[in-house]
Amino acid sequence: MPVYQWVGKNRKDETKKGELEAGSEEAVKAQLVRQRITPTKIKPKPKDLFENVAFLQPKVKEKDIILFARQFSTMIDAGLPIIQCLDILFSQQANPTFKKMLKAIKESVEGGATLAEALKKFPKQFDDLFVNMIAAGEAGGILDAILRRLAAYMEKAARLKSQVKGAMTYPIVTLIIAVLVLAVILVFVIPVFQEMFADFGGELPAATKFVVGMSEMVKSKIVYIIVGLVFFIFAYKKFYSTNKGHDMVDDLLLKLPVFGELLRKVAVSKFTRTMGTMLASGVAILEALDIVAKTAGNRSVEKAIYLTFRTCKKKFQELCELC
Repeated sequence: MPVYQWVGKNRKDETKKGELEAGSEEAVKAQLVRQRITPTKIKPKPKDLFENVAFLQPKVKEKDIILFARQFSTMIDAGLPIIQCLDILFSQQANPTFKKMLKAIKESVEGGATLAEALKKFPKQFDDLFVNMIAAGEAGGILDAILRRLAAYMEKAARLKSQVKGAMTYPIVTLIIAVLVLAVILVFVIPVFQEMFADFGGELPAATKFVVGMSEMVKSKIVYIIVGLVFFIFAYKKFYSTNKGHDMVDDLLLKLPVFGELLRKVAVSKFTRTMGTMLASGVAILEALDIVAKTAGNRSVEKAIYLTFRTCKKKFQELCELC
């Protein structure tokens, strides 16, 4: 549906302007008259040159989803119908990418889909955890409470992610600086000292010869080193994209000193928080385990959760057979 820009005057003869989405200029005029505004100018909004270029469009960030859940929860709690909530959220949304999503979600719900089914069409923004909790909220008539829990859960997850990034940033930056300093020493500083030692004469110590040799190698093979690094990164990404490579790398990450223990604690924290949120929202334990495994973020953790899932499922089946 096209968007129109309008200029008009209200009952106090004040000039107002804005944008409206409608099927025609007549429809815009009718909407403005209902709002007691006399339109003086209505024209189609000019299209943005980069509107259809996907990578130039703003991304939907985690904070956008959190705000969406918070505002949606407040409106549902106030007794507004879902369609009206989506309409208000759409009109207030500044992010054009998210605005398009909200429009599609609203149209799906108007077409007879549940809110969970409408959200499921956007898996990058609304994962299995979000969709299944919304479905549980719709089924139990507690959508406002579920949206509040989701917002609180996502806020805690974002805080934890920020803390982990902060903890890992310092050693990584330190390592990068150390490598750069070493490269500068080998390429620029050592050759100067080599000339000084040559002027003094005499035999150089073995350690000094080794460092000088390293410097000469780096200077003469710099192109090969850069090409090798690029090839290594490409090969690593290719290897990690395979199931076997993904499993091996994720398993190795958990075994790293310091970082491995940190990643393990983060995984356990995420598991307990996600599982607790889903069970409190009325999601069945087996379904919750299945969803939590998919959102684990590490293959080794995912396998451990799936092992628990299969064990629980087997025990439940045995209990059902006894009954």
